[in-house]
Amino acid sequence: MRRVRFRPQDLVEPFVIEEVAAPVPGPGQLLVDTEVVGASLGLVRMLRGGAAAAGPGGEVPGPGGEMVGRVVALGAGVEGFRVGDRVGGVVFENVHAQSVLAVPAMVTAVPPQVGSAEALALVRGGLVALSALRAGRFERGESVLVTAAASGAGHLAVQLARALGAGRVVAAVGSAGKADFVRGCGADEVVLYGQDTWGDPVDLVLDGVGGELVQRGVDALAPHGRLVAFSAGGGTVDAGGLLGGLKSVIGFSIGPISRQQPELIERRRAELWDLHAAGHLRPAYEALPLDRIAEAVELIESRRNHGRVLLRTA
Repeated sequence: MRRVRFRPQDLVEPFVIEEVAAPVPGPGQLLVDTEVVGASLGLVRMLRGGAAAAGPGGEVPGPGGEMVGRVVALGAGVEGFRVGDRVGGVVFENVHAQSVLAVPAMVTAVPPQVGSAEALALVRGGLVALSALRAGRFERGESVLVTAAASGAGHLAVQLARALGAGRVVAAVGSAGKADFVRGCGADEVVLYGQDTWGDPVDLVLDGVGGELVQRGVDALAPHGRLVAFSAGGGTVDAGGLLGGLKSVIGFSIGPISRQQPELIERRRAELWDLHAAGHLRPAYEALPLDRIAEAVELIESRRNHGRVLLRTA
């Protein structure tokens, strides 16, 4: 099979496409032949930040991430899946390959009518977006502002807020060139990060950027408003500024929910499939073949992507 080997210390050739034997599933594992795999900001951070220790040849373990494909082998003790099942979800390492090892709790069945690229956008980005809305106690009729609104999760959060009955949806983006895209996703208003004001206050902010935008998001809240911070970008908040408006900041990560409440994850993914089937969700993506992973990384790093960035492996 073909797999990407990562060598972040090599500035000229940080990616090598190599031929290796397919992994063998151990107890409790699935072997999946992938159709598409994700490329994300986490991959960029790994390459630029040197988060993983390099091996003797300068390579690092391949990162995990989303994938969609078909089960081709089962390890001992696996229940609920069969060879030939079409699945999507998250694997812990070496996702940028034609075959990957998956844990049953982290994958789910993909409906046959959903294309592989759209399924990949939904199994992680859609799940994060929907769960962030739920974490923020969203109610029909409320106003919602989404930062990183053109991202893989952000553009689906805009669509979900609209589909679930938001009274007003505001998309916050880094450049005016993304305005038409996020309006097409259902945004009523578009604001730029650098604007002095983000318009009228909102009931809920979903922040996928972090950093200084966390405080900007808090400032954009109406009294009793909530901000859900789901980015790994960090950021600080003036706690005193929360008091007068009775505002709340809620931290959210999909990982603990996936591990502790798998039944909740299944229900939310079922809701996403239903919304997609009804035409309320239109996942956007930019697809490249696996051997063009360097272009995918540059696309993400320059923040020029509209929707999810993915790599075709089949």
